[in-house]
Amino acid sequence: MGSGQVTSSVSSEFKGKHVTVAGLGVSGLPAAKVLHGLGAIVTAVNDGADERARAQAAELEALGITVRLGDGDTLPEGTELIVTAPGWKPDKPLFAVAERAGVPVWGDVELAWRLRGPDAAPWLAVTGTNGKTTTVQMLASILKAAGLRTAAVGNIGVSLLDAVLGEEQYDVLAVELSSYQLHWAPSLRAHSAAVLNLAPDHLDWHGSMEAYAADKGRIYEGNRVACVYNAADKATEDLVREADVEEGCRAVGFTLGTPAPSQLGVVEGILVDRAFVENRQKNAQELAEVADVNPPAPHNIANALAAAALARAYGVPAKAVRDGLRAFTPDAHRIAHVADVDGVAYVDDSKATNTHAAEASLAAYESIVWIAGGLAKGATFDELVTKSAPRLRGAVLIGADRALIREALARHAPEVPVVDLDRTDTGAMRAAVQEARRLAQAGDTVLLAPACASMDMFANYNKRGDAFADAVRELGSADG
Repeated sequence: MGSGQVTSSVSSEFKGKHVTVAGLGVSGLPAAKVLHGLGAIVTAVNDGADERARAQAAELEALGITVRLGDGDTLPEGTELIVTAPGWKPDKPLFAVAERAGVPVWGDVELAWRLRGPDAAPWLAVTGTNGKTTTVQMLASILKAAGLRTAAVGNIGVSLLDAVLGEEQYDVLAVELSSYQLHWAPSLRAHSAAVLNLAPDHLDWHGSMEAYAADKGRIYEGNRVACVYNAADKATEDLVREADVEEGCRAVGFTLGTPAPSQLGVVEGILVDRAFVENRQKNAQELAEVADVNPPAPHNIANALAAAALARAYGVPAKAVRDGLRAFTPDAHRIAHVADVDGVAYVDDSKATNTHAAEASLAAYESIVWIAGGLAKGATFDELVTKSAPRLRGAVLIGADRALIREALARHAPEVPVVDLDRTDTGAMRAAVQEARRLAQAGDTVLLAPACASMDMFANYNKRGDAFADAVRELGSADG
């Protein structure tokens, strides 16, 4: 159970210790406060000195914490430990200086892991290029349906430090972890963990696909009960093979096909378990129907199977899997049906911020007018376009890196009509929806699945999705 208290031995480890917190924001602020509360001598450093950073600095300085804004690369004198925001790149000069000085670097996840009480709630952990948040939310819903005290925490927006140190008592935690967080969490050891999929993403941060995969694979280290992998994505299974796990820990696959022993899968519209049953060579346990998954798109069924596998690894009964999936409601901007106008469905998947997510989204529909573009983050689009070309009625491109998608379409789908909107203002979304309407025919889906980040035009993918939904509703009201 989560104790909500730090043990005296852990607390004394930080008393009088010089700790540098690198980066303010969502993780840095609570980390600095917690360490200060444990008696550490804290200095917070931050690259930027904008209005938000100044406000956060004032909050910390009021507690007696030293803050240095606009200087994130100099190691404060006497530093014995760095606790970094997950987004700070490993090649930052600060970390090179720390390495030469023999100063360890932790992330906020590592700090939370080390501050857990003696009878802390075990972690069921999820990572992957896409689907993490949905899977963790499904998992939490299933655990709650089983009567367990739980929360969806981590990269999902609820601080792990708050979950570990707060007053709330938990039986088990559903933990979303990004590759950044895993990079800075060397001693994390989950009860069970899943890698949902692996595709090129954040390579500008990790430096290579190999480094990115290695950081994702850290989630399996020391697993006690199950390492859950995607049977359709060999790279995830390879990470299980490479992991150093506890004696008796099992590899458990999930598949959209008929499951083999030690897998979960789908048989005639039923989600079934052949991993956590007696005599799995011959037996299977029905868990839920495909219709219980919302929405029942193929990649979301895969998310549900991964969530079910982790819940079953924790001993949850089959009925709770079904009840938890039925109770789950997906977040906004994840394959959200906005409206039907003139027999055309308009779907917002603004959360599809990379090619892997966009490919899954495009695979869910038969005939699509695709709205895409934004910041490519180093991605290429040839494979995505090649796989999706047969489904495309047309494409409308927006954003800073739209030329990369336009060129891929010209190479691999030259017959698909393309509208290239030479705009990056926020009003471009309205124009994109109007152009998509012009290209679409009754029975088609106009799909916002940008395959790119949003920051060239919008504050975040939520704002991008909202702009799309607003433009679609304007279409409907204009007709009315």
